[in-house]
Amino acid sequence: MSESYAPSPELAAQANGQESLFAEAEADFEGFWAAQARERITWAKDFDVTLDWSNAPFAKWFVGGELNVAYNCVDRHVEAGNGDRVAIHFEGEGGDTRTITYADLQKEVAKAANALTSLGVAKGDRVAIYLPMIPEAVFAMLACARLGAPHSVVFGGFSSEALHTRIADADAKVVITADGQFRRGKPAPLKAAVDAAIAHGDDESPVETVLVVQRTKGDVDWHEGRDQWWHDVVDGQSDTHEAQPHDSEHPLFILYTSGTTGKPKGIFHTSGGYITQAAYTNSVVHDLHPESDVYWCTADIGWVTGHSYIVYGPLANGATQVLYEGTPDTPHQGRFWEIVEKYKVSILYTAPTAIRTFMKWGDDIPAKYDLSSIRILGSVGEPINPEAWRWYREHIGGGSAPIVDTWWQTETGGIMISPLPGVTELEPGSAQRPIPGISAEILDDEGQPFTEAEKVGYLVLTKPWPAMLRGIWGDEQRYKDTYWSRFGPKYYFAGDGAKYDEKGNIWLLGRVDDVMNVSGHRLSTAEIESALVSHEAVAEAAVVGAADETTGQAVVAFVILREEAQERADEVGEGGDLVQELRNHVAKEIGPIAKPRSIMIVPELPKTRSGKIMRRLLKDVAENREVGDVTTLADSSVMNLIQSGLQK
Repeated sequence: MSESYAPSPELAAQANGQESLFAEAEADFEGFWAAQARERITWAKDFDVTLDWSNAPFAKWFVGGELNVAYNCVDRHVEAGNGDRVAIHFEGEGGDTRTITYADLQKEVAKAANALTSLGVAKGDRVAIYLPMIPEAVFAMLACARLGAPHSVVFGGFSSEALHTRIADADAKVVITADGQFRRGKPAPLKAAVDAAIAHGDDESPVETVLVVQRTKGDVDWHEGRDQWWHDVVDGQSDTHEAQPHDSEHPLFILYTSGTTGKPKGIFHTSGGYITQAAYTNSVVHDLHPESDVYWCTADIGWVTGHSYIVYGPLANGATQVLYEGTPDTPHQGRFWEIVEKYKVSILYTAPTAIRTFMKWGDDIPAKYDLSSIRILGSVGEPINPEAWRWYREHIGGGSAPIVDTWWQTETGGIMISPLPGVTELEPGSAQRPIPGISAEILDDEGQPFTEAEKVGYLVLTKPWPAMLRGIWGDEQRYKDTYWSRFGPKYYFAGDGAKYDEKGNIWLLGRVDDVMNVSGHRLSTAEIESALVSHEAVAEAAVVGAADETTGQAVVAFVILREEAQERADEVGEGGDLVQELRNHVAKEIGPIAKPRSIMIVPELPKTRSGKIMRRLLKDVAENREVGDVTTLADSSVMNLIQSGLQK
């Protein structure tokens, strides 16, 4: 029997997202988005045409309109008399703090924009940003937006090789970085990777200036004439700057996402459509009330979640938010809850990986803190298994806070499928339905839409949307081939498998490459992982499909046990009877066809720095191959641990 949770009458009455929005969007799709754009965004020049789809799949939204995105995120709030409102509560990893009001933010962004102008950055020039989670990262992004210089933010955990390809592909004129960053209480170098990326030797670097924020005060190599300290160049600038309007379709940023083959894809987003959808979704999905809420999205600005739901969406809405530099377990495992208590965070948006980690650490840790300020919880990055969903609601949300399980991508720019907290009857583990203004369907192998429950198919988007990517930077054909070819030019194919339940809710089943075919049955790795985690012995699980002579693919699972179960596994050696118990548990939960061929008990799983499990590496282990590239892992020694554990 499925469980569901209706919104409280109080929440339903005051929520930004109301049921009526669905009917409005359905009745007049373009009129709906035009209203969102005019209501939420200040335009220097109004647009003439809401959507031009004549050159599909290349959309133009709010054609003829002009705006400045940074003005919308900063200046207009000061002009409206909200300059004293806190924009950012910054919490450094080591406990250093800064409180930045909208008036402060306006000055900092103006100084950074003036500094970039003095360094020769003009409209259309690209700027690479390689910074930790510090306020200067936000200042830099908004300064670029102000000037119309598209930024390319590269996650501070990426290697010099990854940075090099991104700088070269975007032809970046300036790189903004820091001397170092704090990770788990220790300073780690950052600028050295920029030096290596620029000196990469296979071609001449486009970089003219490296602007360096002093964060850790560590030693750095210095290249006279190219390298400049942020405090030398920025701090002395005038703190006023006249924001110029840019065309609605002017590129705002490029964000690279890994391709299955070859070089990373430079996903680029433009100004008017992107900021409209970022502001709208942050308002109706997170139910943000800027005058009373304290909002915290725990992502890194190096990912799209940090762009849309730390920088652009919340600031366009005039939010007060927390910006945190560190990890959830430094200096202790209650660090997140300490921050929630300190700032009275009311909206928390984090990833299922983090939630499962908190579960593993134990219920007693969040119980030590006052989390009563929390009223909305959000989940992002991958489907959340029902077990983690329930734990999150119970132990972080006081048993009552609604959870918005959001599906979207770097490519979509903003949230696409999600419950609305004041409207939706929540189903643990389901993103449920497209938000008002978004159209999605599930297709079968032949590309035909269907609605029958529990049948696994392919999620597609059937209409353009304002924040959609406008292409892959410098490669129009790759854009068409990647997103618009699988089911013909009519459908945007997201790359994800999905199914409906009997109530018509959408359940995301992970990347299609994470959908296995076992004896002709399509099984989702996410579903099997959920079944494993629902067993009391399992803290975390990752499942891959390994080649099998008999069944085509076989299910192979890697599990981390909870501490008490680990003791039991050690007693009987290699987990013996426990492994058999877990195999039978999956068969009982899903069916005998899903029973794993083998289950390997491991101390850790290979994860990227953003917390995504690298299943392809586990597939290498499962198929007894040499393990592939581990450079994007947070800790590459994990693979050695797994392999040595299995050899034992």
